[in-house]
Amino acid sequence: MGKTKHSITYYITLLVIKLKGLKKDFSKAPIDYKKIRKEDIHHPSGKFLKQNSESPFKILKTSITEVKSDNASNKLLLFVHGGAFISGPSKIHWDTLQFIAKQTNHVIWMCDYPKAPEHQITEISNNIDAVYTAALNKYDSNQISLIGDSVGGTLVTALMQRLIRNKAQLPHKVILVSPVMDASLTNSEIDKVDKVDPMLSKQGVLSAKKMCAGDVDLKNEMISPLYGSFDNFPETVLFMAENDITYPDQKLAAIKLTEANVKVELIAGKGMPHIWPYLPVMKEAKLALNKIVAQLNNK
Repeated sequence: MGKTKHSITYYITLLVIKLKGLKKDFSKAPIDYKKIRKEDIHHPSGKFLKQNSESPFKILKTSITEVKSDNASNKLLLFVHGGAFISGPSKIHWDTLQFIAKQTNHVIWMCDYPKAPEHQITEISNNIDAVYTAALNKYDSNQISLIGDSVGGTLVTALMQRLIRNKAQLPHKVILVSPVMDASLTNSEIDKVDKVDPMLSKQGVLSAKKMCAGDVDLKNEMISPLYGSFDNFPETVLFMAENDITYPDQKLAAIKLTEANVKVELIAGKGMPHIWPYLPVMKEAKLALNKIVAQLNNK
């Protein structure tokens, strides 16, 4: 097999990641969450988002910004952002949301949920449950989709497991972008991937997970959905990244989804970093983002 060819923009993106010092930030334990939060944007900026978003409303301690373009339909996308449970949303999340809003007819809720260390996984999960319940009060379940990146993917996956266990109504589709499937990071393959991951490091990520877990075991399915059941999942799209410390556990989740006969599309990013479909400039990211749009448009 020949070596995967990457675009020039791929190498530019890796250089930018390196220059920003993300790997260094995620190599510290305890992680400096206050520094990482400096990139947070809690209210959208830019002309399109300002013109098409309603004033945020609260569901428990989660701030919901509704983005609704002129051609919006009766379909809802719940956007559950990542940020290691300690930060977010950031500019890349708003930029991604804007792209999706322009290319689909979905109403989008940006779910800015409470963060660790001030809040732990039990409270955060209760918030996500409440957001989904609120969505069901306004939309039919088959009109709702969810997208989650990194720990947003953790929260979306764990929510599905709770909904199935409680025999609740399931959404039409879930899209998982580099989801963190096991907060314990005990997979033996992770140390090898850590050497090539340009963005994340096990030490800092594990520190953030411990801040979020509180008294909950790191292998509890609430924070590590890999240990829960994948039976009866709704249609799922899973974007994985080879050069990402969360990749080894995504592969295990992919096996579980397949064995559970879930309708699943697996997209493996060759040589890609964490949450690659959301990264700006990179040609490969734009192609992946177009796939996300096509999934939402049911093409």
